[in-house]
Formats: sequence, structure tokens, C-alpha cells
Amino acid sequence: MCLRSSSYTSPKPCKHLADYKLRHAFNGYDSLQNCLKTTPIGRTRVDNHNTKIPRCNFCNGYQGRLYICLMCSSISCSTHILLHTQSKSGHEVAIDIERSELYCCLCCDQVYDPDFDKVVVSEQIKGSCPGRSNKRRRLDSGMELDLKKSKQLIAMRDGRAKSCYPLGLRGLNNLGNTCFMNSVLQALLHAPPLRNYFLSDHHNRDECKRRYGEKLCLLCEIGALVSAMFSGDRSPYSPAQFLYSWWQHSSNLASYEEQDAHEFFISVLDGIHEKESKVRNSSKDDGDCQCIAHRAFSGSLRSDVTCTICGFTSTTYDPCVDISLNLDTVNSSAAEKTGLSTLSGCLNLFTRAERLGSDSKLHCQNCQELRETSKQLSISRLPLVLCLHIKRFEHSLIRKTSRKIDQYLQFPFALDMTPYLSSSIVRSRFGNRIFAFECENTDSSAEYEIFAVIAHSGMLESGHYVTYLHVNNQWYKCDDAWICEVDEGIVRASQCYMLFYVQKLLYYKANKDLSCNASVESR
Repeated sequence: MCLRSSSYTSPKPCKHLADYKLRHAFNGYDSLQNCLKTTPIGRTRVDNHNTKIPRCNFCNGYQGRLYICLMCSSISCSTHILLHTQSKSGHEVAIDIERSELYCCLCCDQVYDPDFDKVVVSEQIKGSCPGRSNKRRRLDSGMELDLKKSKQLIAMRDGRAKSCYPLGLRGLNNLGNTCFMNSVLQALLHAPPLRNYFLSDHHNRDECKRRYGEKLCLLCEIGALVSAMFSGDRSPYSPAQFLYSWWQHSSNLASYEEQDAHEFFISVLDGIHEKESKVRNSSKDDGDCQCIAHRAFSGSLRSDVTCTICGFTSTTYDPCVDISLNLDTVNSSAAEKTGLSTLSGCLNLFTRAERLGSDSKLHCQNCQELRETSKQLSISRLPLVLCLHIKRFEHSLIRKTSRKIDQYLQFPFALDMTPYLSSSIVRSRFGNRIFAFECENTDSSAEYEIFAVIAHSGMLESGHYVTYLHVNNQWYKCDDAWICEVDEGIVRASQCYMLFYVQKLLYYKANKDLSCNASVESR
């Protein structure tokens, strides 16, 4: 791995945190260690010994985000944390009790500090690693958890974790409201075609740097990220350099504000396509593009627009890298009765013929007049990796409001996409008189296995993204820097936002190859 500029190792800390460390050094961090407790799911949170249930000192509330002041240990909710800061000078820095993350009350944002992360990770190692003997537990309880010994503890954790988690599972540090990025990266880096492409060094970073001399290349940074994730190191990794590279590609999204995970996913694939097209000097459109983003994720949608008067049908094909689905809450009687939607219901809604209104008349080539029409979508070509985006964020232009849809979605782990192919849709409409279907690759498999789920919890303005990964027949929850095993019931009950499936044959082959690589590494 090539050497990198030290200026890109981590985001610049806020001035209030820098002032705090200048005045108080690590005194607050050291005193905090006695309050850090690791929960059964592997997350490290802050426990105040004075009270079993933390409450806001202003409103006595105990729900929502709670913060503990790093100076006086006063607890405030998200509504009153700024009031506490304004009432006491020098109390700008607090800690999110539930997530053990630094928060600047004046910047109103999470802040990242590697020294603080070392303290939290050290405590997490002490309390959460499975399979430890009582003797080891007694030895650790007598150790002084300070910053000087954090590297030693992380090294100890690495040796144990290799027998606990499969290769490639590694937490990603939150760099300040970047859970949207971490969740998508976990899914992308475990997509077999994308993972294998970079592990096989198909994008040579040294050659790319010599040829183009770019300061930061998005593909180079993805390659470095894949190498770091599959290096065998289990300590949380900070994807700061990738973040800067993505900012250069998507300057309109360059900020520490929370972004939409789906928008980030599309932006990353677009950045890969743009870079690889430049390398290949390719002028092909997305449908024929041979970049790894489109080879892995690109499929094709068929759109049939039919005149309701003469029956003439106009057909067009459009490439796509994902399919956005509405939750089937209005049109499904089952959803109305049970309060849940099903993925099959969403796909049926997506491929159902829709009659366009009289205000949306289109010109019919046969009638040579404006006519009312019906439109039906279907999938003409399936991708290797199928990404299904669930529309949970609803925006009303009339009411000028936005809201999140918390509807539960029932989704299968094994998915057969045959009913939604153009061949199935058209034959169900016209019978077996039509046999030829342009752009349809009949030799590809329509059977898929799930390998990643991105879930969103919380509200529209203050939500959080996590990723569930299915590796070696076990589900793992990737919550920023924290990785832990979960039961499949937890995954099914999540508010899924993006579902990632891979063709079944490729799924089993990829898992077999990864298992072989892991066994070779352990020798």
C-alpha cells in the first residue's frame, strides 16, 4: 500500500475541541473510562454511576439523544444541550451517551478525535470480545486503560478476532455524520464482483498515479479501502481519505451534514463509471459500459406505453443500477389489515400497468393524435448484483413537507425475479404469441441471495444508518465502528432502506472463494 499524505489521515477537528484539549489535555478522557460500559451487542456507551436511568438536568426527560458534559458530567437532552453550554463557559464538548461519540454543542455536530476513539475502542475490547478466559478477564480488569496502552489492547484484540469474525469484517469510524457513507461502503465492499475486482488489483493504483498524476482518485481510494478491510486488521478503520476523494467528485455534497445513503450509492457508482471511462477512453453509454460499476450493478428496464384507443405499443429500454420501489401500503389490502408491506407486493406494484391521466396524453404513432395511454415497466435485463431501494422518505411539494414512512417491509432472503422479467410480464399480457424479447439475456439467472441490508432508524432529520451483512451463513451488524453478530430476526425486523441481492450461483462461488482465502491466511 502506498504512503499517503499525513494531511489526509483524519478530518480537521473543530476549534472548540482543540481548545479543550489544549486546556485540559486528556484529563476528561481518562475520567470517562470509569463510565464506559460495553453492552451485550458490542456497543460502548456511557453509564453514569449516580443514576440507573440517565435524565436531562433541565427537563428530567430520559428519551431521545442524551449528552454528558465532558467538563462537569451534567446530562442534557438534544433540546437543552445548547442551553447548558451557554450557561457555563468552556463546556462546549459533550459525549453522546448511547453511542460514545464526541459532540460539539456550538458546532451542533459530531466531531472526530483519534485520541478519544482509542479510549473507547480500548474499553470495547476489554468488555466485548467473546471466548475470553476468567484468567484473562482478571488480568484485564487490573490494567490501567490509558492512551499509552491502547495500541497494545488493539493488537490483543486482533489475535482473538481472527477466530471470531470472517475476513473482511471491520468497523468504520464515524467522521462526523458519515453513517450514510459507512453503511453503503460496507455493502459495496462485500458485493462479490466489486470486492473481487479490487482484491485482484484490476485497478492498479501505482500505474494510475503515474499515468494521470491525480491528487486523489476515487477508484484508488476504493482499492485502498478494500485492501484495508481485508488486511486482517480488526481495529476500526477511518475512511477519511476516501471521503475527501468523494468530496472532490461530488463537490455539491461536500459537508459534514447527514446525507442520503441512496444518493451516496448512486454518486459512488457514477464516480467509478466516470473514472474508468476515462481510463478506457470509452464513449459507450451506461447500457454497454464495461466499467466495474455497471458490470456489477447495471440492468435494463423496459417501458411499454400503450394507446388505450388503438392498442399501439411504444417500447423503450433504459439502463439502471438500482430499482426504487414504493411501499405497497395504499393498494394492498394485506398491508392495510396487517400494517406491513411485502417485497413481492412492492415489485408487483412496480411492474403493474398504470393508466396515465387525461392531462398526460401522449402522441400515438398509429393514431397520429394525442391519446390517453397506459404505461407498464418490467425488467428486461437483470444485473449480477441487484440493489432495491425502498422509498421511505416522502416529500410533498403542495404541502411543502417531508416525512419518513416507518412501514414495516417483509422481504425474503432468497428472491426469484422471474415474475418481474419482461418475458413474464409481456407473455402474461399477450400470451405465448410473442417469443423474442430485445435486450433480454435469457442465460442469466433470476434467482438471487441476499448479502446486505441497509436500515434506517429514527426520524427524517435525525436518523441513523446501519448495515447488516450475511457472511458465512451468519448475520453481522455493522454500526459504524462496531461489529457484532445478530440473529436473522433482528435483520427481518429492521426498517430496511436498501436491499442488496447477488445472483445465487455467484453468491455461493464468492463465499467459497472467500472461505479458501481466509483459510490460507490463517495458516
